Amino acid sequence: MKITETDLKGVLIIEPNVFGDHRGWFMETYNESVFKNIGLDLHFVQDNQSFSAEKGTLRGMHYQLNPKAQTKLIRCTQGSIFDVAVDIRQGSPTYGKWFGIELNAENKKQLLIPKGFAHGFMTLTDNVEVQYKVDEFYAPECDRGIIYNDPDININWPINIKPILSEKDEEAPLLQEAENNFTYGE
Repeated sequence: MKITETDLKGVLIIEPNVFGDHRGWFMETYNESVFKNIGLDLHFVQDNQSFSAEKGTLRGMHYQLNPKAQTKLIRCTQGSIFDVAVDIRQGSPTYGKWFGIELNAENKKQLLIPKGFAHGFMTLTDNVEVQYKVDEFYAPECDRGIIYNDPDININWPINIKPILSEKDEEAPLLQEAENNFTYGE
């Protein structure tokens, strides 16, 4: 498993080893021992999966407040997405900065997004399936979000169209107005 750090401390690109032959391929998408050996002591408690029918669907930017904040391990198993993490840890040197990467069924890359980051993705193809693990259960009372096109964050989404959004995501606040109890270094 190859693990690459990004410019946002804690956000990691995970590239599983893929073993293929004439039958197809096999890979480990998560191995607790490997993660512990690099200092990531995570205990995932829930697996989530989404399907988006149309290219240009945008889901995000979501997070859960403490004490129900979630670390996420995201992968795209069908189609392709542009996956984004935004640092929302107050006092962080990268507060309000974003990192984006294409995840798809072919490259098999995953993105690990720790607590203190908002997460979202835009579908780059039709018929997209995304699967992700979280280390805390969903808590609707802690569910929050920020608007995908906050001009202070200025995410460079790869498809220049009006995205397909949920009502919740259309009405999300700017980062500076969003409820946020994350502090850098905690």
